Amino acid sequence: MIKKILIANRGEIACRVIKTARKMGIKTVAVYSDADRNALHVSMADEAVHLGPPAVNQSYLVMDKILAAIESTGADAVHPGYGFLSENPEFAKLLAKKKITFIGPNPHAIVSMGDKITSKKLAQEAGVSCVPGHMGLIADADEAVKIAKKVGYPVMIKASAGGGGKGMRIAYNDEEAREGFQSSKNEAANSFGDDRIFIEKFVEEPRHIEIQVLGDKHGNVIYLGERECSIQRRNQKVIEEAPSPFLDEITRKAMGAESVALAKAVDYDSAGTVEFIVDKDKNFYFLEMNTRLQVEHPVTELITGVDLVEQMIRSANGEKLSMKQSDVKLNGWALESRIYAEDPYRNFLPSIGRLVRYRPPAEQTLDNGSIVRNDTGVFEGGEISMYYDPMIAKLCTWGEDRGVALNAMKDALDTFELEGIGHNIPFLQAVYDHDRFERGDINTAFIADEYPEGFEGAPVNAGHARKVGAVCALMYDIAQHRAAEISGSLPNHARHIPDEWAVEVKAPDVTHHYGADINGESGLRTIVVDDASESKAAIEMEVLTAWKPGQPLVRALVDNTPFNFKARRNSEGYEVRHRGVHYKVAVRTPRGAELAKLMPVKVAPDTSNMLLCPMPGVIVKLLVAEGDEVQDGQALAVVEAMKMENTLRAEKKSVVAKIHCAAGDNLAVDEVIMDFET
Repeated sequence: MIKKILIANRGEIACRVIKTARKMGIKTVAVYSDADRNALHVSMADEAVHLGPPAVNQSYLVMDKILAAIESTGADAVHPGYGFLSENPEFAKLLAKKKITFIGPNPHAIVSMGDKITSKKLAQEAGVSCVPGHMGLIADADEAVKIAKKVGYPVMIKASAGGGGKGMRIAYNDEEAREGFQSSKNEAANSFGDDRIFIEKFVEEPRHIEIQVLGDKHGNVIYLGERECSIQRRNQKVIEEAPSPFLDEITRKAMGAESVALAKAVDYDSAGTVEFIVDKDKNFYFLEMNTRLQVEHPVTELITGVDLVEQMIRSANGEKLSMKQSDVKLNGWALESRIYAEDPYRNFLPSIGRLVRYRPPAEQTLDNGSIVRNDTGVFEGGEISMYYDPMIAKLCTWGEDRGVALNAMKDALDTFELEGIGHNIPFLQAVYDHDRFERGDINTAFIADEYPEGFEGAPVNAGHARKVGAVCALMYDIAQHRAAEISGSLPNHARHIPDEWAVEVKAPDVTHHYGADINGESGLRTIVVDDASESKAAIEMEVLTAWKPGQPLVRALVDNTPFNFKARRNSEGYEVRHRGVHYKVAVRTPRGAELAKLMPVKVAPDTSNMLLCPMPGVIVKLLVAEGDEVQDGQALAVVEAMKMENTLRAEKKSVVAKIHCAAGDNLAVDEVIMDFET
């Protein structure tokens, strides 16, 4: 049996492998770069070896350094996680020569299926339906445009060695094909050390559904159901669920059988994933095969009860699969939310910095039987680096059906405390509350369709806004009584703390004004809310909370139903975040509310004649010079952050007055790149 596993990866997947290895009684070795010296996976492992500088091509991608770490620690096996060297056949071959067990498929399977061009050719030869496209290598941007025209717009430009949405672009015309080819090529070279590009037809409004396969070294292969991965942004999965709300049993079996046949054709012997795009009529087309563990594997584990990491280890150890296809049963429903360090209010640009507060919901089985799981690789006080993927955690919930799993996810996100960086929790909350998602009416264009101008927050639910106002009034009342008790300078009858408050609940597009009359001194309080902005009858609510001033997470029961949100004190009340909406709540005395109407409105500074860096990153290229006239939509600069290139464009016709940086410069958020003439 394998005795010691070196994990050639970092972050949450390294922590995930360590947990299973520990359960199996196997020792683990972590590797780390300078940026990861204090990372969670380093402290969790039994041993840790330093690799070098933060850049992946000087640390995690350097095979000689990984081999040296194996030799120095006596590890007899390597788990590659995903990304990095996980689908590199040369790495698997090197390990085989050293008689080190590779916890993944054999090199032949990696070569056959890991390369997207080769895998599509093999799938076509095997009679698998594939998306039309050009599988050969593409020399330059001119050839890319010719091929795109022949295939027919829109097309998908993809890195052959790609994954995780990197090195992928959609082009609808010649200009986008030319620009997308070069950006995909650059990203592929930086992320994978392989800049080969291919082009295929982009099937509009498809669903992205994948089949999990599992094989051993004795020719046995099974599939463990499917995962729906259609909620994507820039071809990067954001939300996954299992099973798919779209498939029927006939389609599921057909996709599973095809996946198993393809895996057997290349003697596949580990965990792997066959990905398909599925049209509205349930026709499915082979997309690619990932010869590794997938980021979204937890949802499959939750509905099957199978530990995929354990099965990978046992397969690599030469053991036969302990189950047959008839043993695989899909139980309940699971959802996964990828928590990213990126700001949805700034077009999802990466965010870096210190996690000044990181309190995810506890991993547990709830009273109704639903399960909360959180796979993570960070900790409170840790740093989110600009060098790696911005994923912070994978929050998962399981329930007996989709509705139960969905409600558990909403509640879990409500109580996920994350401060210090921009993050996508508000966006995830908005998606889960969207009626299309609740119906299961989704496809890969969901985000582009529903948020064409970017994410500015979820629509305001009037009922939620009223509850926010009532709870904030009670919080303010609690804080006022506490302050009076601390001072001790006045007797109770002289403190003049009112029972009635004027509450202003302001969201980006709407403002509600409420009168809140609080009855009771402690415990369960009755609050009568008079909605002055809607001319409706007053509503009586019963509110119970153990909240204390200074706590950023507010847990309350409103009419005996949980109502939780995050809050931060400001000068007149609270900044509140709930279900994808950012509220500014002011709690005043009725007289204070009258006077507040007389206050002037603060005007934000004018930055319309500046190009600001939207994220911490490196200037890859400046595409204009001082004195150039630029047109609306023209590309001005390329900024790279977290291994992704972002093209910044002009918002109006103007002339470049001054450029403040050069290619290669590191810039902070909102640092000025260039000024335009006024």
